[in-house]
Amino acid sequence: MVGATAVQWVAVARGEAVGTIAQSVPEVVRLEAGALSRAIHDREVSCVEVMGAFLEHIERLNPSCNAIVSRQPAELLLAQAAERDRQLAHGHDLGWLHGFPHAVKDLAATAGIRTTHGSPIFAESVPQADAFLVERLKRAGAIIIGKTNVPEFGLGSQTYNPVFGPTGNAYDPARTAGGSSGGAAVAVALHMVPVADGSDMGGSLRNPGAFNNVFGFRPTQGRIARGPADELFLQQLSTDGPIARTVADLARLFDVLAGADARAPLSLPYEPPPPDWLNGAAPAVAGARLGWLADLGGALPMEPGVLDLCQAALDVFATLGGRVDEVVPDFDQERLWGAWLVLRQWLQTGVLGEHYRDPARRALLKPEARWEVEQGLGLSAQQVYAASQIRSAWYRAVLGLFERFDFLLLPSAQVFPFDVRLHWPPAINGVPMDTYHRWMQAAVPATMAGCPALSLPVGFSAAGLPMGVQLIGRPRADLDVLRLAAAYEQATTWRQVLPPSLRQDGAAPKPDHTDRHRA
Repeated sequence: MVGATAVQWVAVARGEAVGTIAQSVPEVVRLEAGALSRAIHDREVSCVEVMGAFLEHIERLNPSCNAIVSRQPAELLLAQAAERDRQLAHGHDLGWLHGFPHAVKDLAATAGIRTTHGSPIFAESVPQADAFLVERLKRAGAIIIGKTNVPEFGLGSQTYNPVFGPTGNAYDPARTAGGSSGGAAVAVALHMVPVADGSDMGGSLRNPGAFNNVFGFRPTQGRIARGPADELFLQQLSTDGPIARTVADLARLFDVLAGADARAPLSLPYEPPPPDWLNGAAPAVAGARLGWLADLGGALPMEPGVLDLCQAALDVFATLGGRVDEVVPDFDQERLWGAWLVLRQWLQTGVLGEHYRDPARRALLKPEARWEVEQGLGLSAQQVYAASQIRSAWYRAVLGLFERFDFLLLPSAQVFPFDVRLHWPPAINGVPMDTYHRWMQAAVPATMAGCPALSLPVGFSAAGLPMGVQLIGRPRADLDVLRLAAAYEQATTWRQVLPPSLRQDGAAPKPDHTDRHRA
């Protein structure tokens, strides 16, 4: 979108589509996921035709963005699609994802398919078993075509690694896709997959959702069973979740992924709502009380323009009958950040410590990974316990906010997508960043409270770069968040603003990944 005319940017400011989708994009690829699923189940299009169209589309666009990695052989995928067609012909419907091409985030284990974690340590690792969410995807009929790119071990909201290189933003490949679900968000934004899975510890669903003008949903902690893993009783910062171009598709994938699993002791039950529960969602806003957290009373430095876009989105809720009031939580955000650092470092030391202790593998870890472990090795049990106490105090503070408000709103990121060659922004609006992830501090409040948080598109910067706002709900109120998000979506048209490579008038960018992840 760089270099767009003034007329085009007036259209963008109004949330109008810029250009029309290119004729080179196959018809089935243009469909939203719900419509595609209906077409497959109604036998209007075969699974083989769907797979062939998506593979052709991926072949054309993926070289410019590097979102999908470890792609599987076309003949193998087409054979699996043919089997899906035979199943339907015999009345065997696996579910909503029947025949869908799906790429799994490269942090989740996929049996028989390379799972690298973006690390040279695992560059050739092929798991024997699927992660729990992959089991659910397959049971619902998905065909795994490959993986979506991630930062090394998912560390940092900038998707690059020494195994596959960087992933470029859907709207400008010279900019970051965000992360750690950067490959997933770009793949969805460019219609290379109908929907995608991701995970989120410090904004890894919300940040790439905002950076690529799609919806990224971090559900309530425990709502999606995680595993297999060794930290089943300890991992209470990260969770899996869906990414989609529409809230309806987001909710459908959430239905597939959510629910308890006896193998995941802290997982929560989930009862899917009626199929049409999102229809006419606008009344969900009427009378809703929304608390606008802005920059948390100055605690969060913001790139100019971010707050302006988010504040303009508040008017949508007001127009729909909601009441929006600014509020500053009565809590020291620096104290919360310190507790977040301790808990994250403690967990990362458990995950990465084995590699750090081996000098050969330690040399393969990126500096940020080594830093996490080195900080974690210096922690005492009392420090970890004290950090948990601070987290509990924040949870109580958030519950207090929900006595006054039904939902909270907070920017999804503090900066617009930056140069893909940067490891992370060194400063925001003149304020130096003291860690590699400090620029994503806006994601920490929802994570530390375990609340559901969904990134909503709010528009574009003057340079054509997307931004989003987090819609945060009460703990376990996942469906309330989705319903309010659907009402917001119905009142806006930001998702109609197409990436240049999908537009009739926009030439696909040329691939250029050589050392672009270097500062």
